[in-house]
Amino acid sequence: MKKHYLIYALASGLFIQPVLAQQKKTSASATKTTTSKTDNSVPLDPAVKVGKLPNGFTYYIRRNVEPKNRVTIYLANKAGSILENDNQRGLAHLMEHMSFNGTKNFPKNELVNYLQKTGVRFGADLNAYTSFDETVYQLPIPSDDPVIVKNGLQIMRDWAQDATLDPVEIDKERGVVLEEKRLGKGAQQRMQEKYLPMLFNNSRYSNRLPIGTEDVLKNATPQTIKDFYRDWYRPNLQALIVVGDIDVNEMEQMIKAKFSDLKNPVNAKPRTKYDIPLSGKNQFVAVTDKEFPVTVAQILIKHKEQPLLTKTDLKNSVTRSLYNQMLGARFSELSKQANPPFLQAGSNISGFLAGLDAATTFIAAKPGEFEKGLKTTFTEVERVKRFGFTATELERAKASFLTSQESAFKEKDKTSSNSFVQEYVQLFLKGTVSPGIEYEYNFYKNALPSITLAEVNALAKQYITDINRDVIIMAPDKEKDNLPSEAKVNEWINSVVADKSITAYVDQVSDKPLLAKKPVAGKVVSEKKITEIGVTELTLSNGVKVVLKPTDFKNDEISFYGFSPGGTSLYSDADYQSAANAASVISRGGVGEFNSIQLPKYLNGKRAFVSPMISERSEGISASTTPKDLETALQLTYLYFTAPRKDPEIFKGIISQQKGNLANRDSDPNSVFGDTVSAVTGNYNVRRTGPSVEKLNQINLDRAFEIYKERFADASDFTFTFVGSFDVAKIKPLLEQYLGSLPSTNRKEKAVDLGIRVPAGLITKTVLKGQEPKATVRLLFSGDYTYNSANNNQLDALAEVLNIKLIERLREDEGGVYGVNAGASYSKYPVNRYSLSISFGCAPENVEKLIASTLDEIKKIKINGAVAVDIQKFVAEETRSTETQLKSNQFWLGNIVGSYQNEEDPKEVLTYIDSLKLVTPESLKSAANTYLSGKNLIKFILLPEKK
Repeated sequence: MKKHYLIYALASGLFIQPVLAQQKKTSASATKTTTSKTDNSVPLDPAVKVGKLPNGFTYYIRRNVEPKNRVTIYLANKAGSILENDNQRGLAHLMEHMSFNGTKNFPKNELVNYLQKTGVRFGADLNAYTSFDETVYQLPIPSDDPVIVKNGLQIMRDWAQDATLDPVEIDKERGVVLEEKRLGKGAQQRMQEKYLPMLFNNSRYSNRLPIGTEDVLKNATPQTIKDFYRDWYRPNLQALIVVGDIDVNEMEQMIKAKFSDLKNPVNAKPRTKYDIPLSGKNQFVAVTDKEFPVTVAQILIKHKEQPLLTKTDLKNSVTRSLYNQMLGARFSELSKQANPPFLQAGSNISGFLAGLDAATTFIAAKPGEFEKGLKTTFTEVERVKRFGFTATELERAKASFLTSQESAFKEKDKTSSNSFVQEYVQLFLKGTVSPGIEYEYNFYKNALPSITLAEVNALAKQYITDINRDVIIMAPDKEKDNLPSEAKVNEWINSVVADKSITAYVDQVSDKPLLAKKPVAGKVVSEKKITEIGVTELTLSNGVKVVLKPTDFKNDEISFYGFSPGGTSLYSDADYQSAANAASVISRGGVGEFNSIQLPKYLNGKRAFVSPMISERSEGISASTTPKDLETALQLTYLYFTAPRKDPEIFKGIISQQKGNLANRDSDPNSVFGDTVSAVTGNYNVRRTGPSVEKLNQINLDRAFEIYKERFADASDFTFTFVGSFDVAKIKPLLEQYLGSLPSTNRKEKAVDLGIRVPAGLITKTVLKGQEPKATVRLLFSGDYTYNSANNNQLDALAEVLNIKLIERLREDEGGVYGVNAGASYSKYPVNRYSLSISFGCAPENVEKLIASTLDEIKKIKINGAVAVDIQKFVAEETRSTETQLKSNQFWLGNIVGSYQNEEDPKEVLTYIDSLKLVTPESLKSAANTYLSGKNLIKFILLPEKK
């Protein structure tokens, strides 16, 4: 299932933030129900039908047709690891696993087997999670087959109280959960064990992580697991959430018939609500680990959770959102200095856990600059506390907030069922309600003007206090002697508070238009229809080709992507680093008359996200916007072609931060392993080896700027694809204005074949890195290929069949892995090639055995062909997922762009489902012998360092 335990993770490898399993939502839409009928109460959306059976079982039902012919069902239990006895630590999570290993109506693995045949993917669709306070099961299924819907409800009914808990199956699943626990081991987990007791104030949460203890997982008796199930899986702690393309009244009757006989235990244990008590004191801990890559500090100031009960509370939560947005923007500006004082930093007020909120300030420091980074970060928080925000900052934050709400309101009839399900899960578990987007939008629109600068500024004084403050420092072992003491950190913080030189923030804005003068428009010179897929092809007078697919999948969404052949392949190895980084370096400097600080402020309140890129074989533009902001997005596109900016200060800052990120990269086992895989598969070509300070020093700003201008100097070979909510006739003038005016020299370019191939033959590459007893295995088959849709289908099917067989054997039968993944890839250019990789994590002593088991499953397919039922599962999954994807803008954008890049017919998508009929046991037997012959096989193995 999903990851189940709390962990403080490095976000993007840079800073820490709480990732609490399904932590309490504190968004502006979260409110609690109230029995009061005063004008201050917040109603529940009338579109959801709520009921409670006599046994206490709750249900929520809503009709929603996005996606059509689908229904999403969740079973929520107010039973998580916090309820475990000492001899049950980890059994709430193991119990979740056991629900998939046999129930009254679906013995052993029949439940997963049945659902896969209906097109439901194990892990991706069918899943569950266990947290401190709840266990939640999810099941998205087709709703156009009454039998599948009926069986889906039966599965939920079985999960609610009819898991079989066969001792044989329990013993098999122990290994799976222990392997899941193994995957979580590493530097963060080792440090977490040291700081969590302090962070959770030595409360019950400190020793009830959902993943549990090895002793309990290995030795708990089946009866102990059954005791937990009997005590806590009971109707007065459960709810069913059903949202989808269904009849609400009919579904309600089915629920009543199916769940009314659930029984609460006699003399049921009280469901205690645990909390984390505030101690009223400050706490400090510093921990180190040899594999931790950076020095990180997190300062959490804990407060009692602010209840969200009324309209007043709802307004207050909006005020907090505005505060977080403005403070985040300030830290973003700090990061754009020539020598940023940190690798990453920020501060916000958000929900924490167990009835607490926290004002959290975090920093990932540059090597040797921890004091400077921490003081600079806290200075920014103190600046807000002392001087507050400016009126222009608040104006922008309000505009941005309202824009996001307007977009949600416009999509109210196109909102996915999953979004509603998540809201109703929180309604049941936390008492939060969503009054519905129409109510919310009107409320926000009316409330925002009344929120004053003084109200927002007051939050800093309310939350940035000097009690209930926890300071956590994490660092590499080699920094252990350089870390400050608690007294020293307090001295630093106090020095900031006492610093009289801190001045008020100056808001740098520009009142210039994005484009001072509109460019001379081009013209549409030809037009072609591809009626089968609703596409119009335009050619503009400067040679730009535009592919248009208007859709009604979303009301307020337009995505577009432009590309031309070339990319970094046209440049020498000496220029490669400058070429590969040109787009990111130059675009971060701003565009036209707007620098990197002014541009985000100008775009505030608009939804126009435009990003230039240069890849190995092409350059281009990726963008998403709305009908209202399409012109702005096209203006940005025009400027990224014609008026890029070279900002030396931004460049220095990027290089400085990247060098800081690399300082201890070689201490992280996963980074070392990933770099090794890339280097070996790229035949140690300089373009495939890992990052280094030497490579960063090769990036020359002037050369990067030249390369960027060269790549975007000629638009005549660009193809732009637009998908979304637009009218072809109405969009043409905008395309002529901004794309038709792009520079054109009519040069003829093609990407160069660099000759980089995965090496042939039998290769084993073992990496020894890391302290924990865990291994990572990746098997890579590759070779020459005949690229066509038929072969692609066979390769995809082969990978999915292997996924099915390896999960059955390595996970379910042998209990040797938590997960295994087989995936295929293939390319048409520069030459036809394929690869199929299989990867898993396991115990070091099981590596060779599990590799042998994997190769044995491959051998079976090569000798006997695939099992027909596994092909049935693949076809069902692909059919059901394709039906849904065909109603997605992003799917169509990717499909059309891919077709034009590979010079293929975009109409092939219409025959894809029918083409799957050509996948047979015999065809996969042939594919396995062709692609998995074993002649070209690389075994990558990551093992712990030898003691």
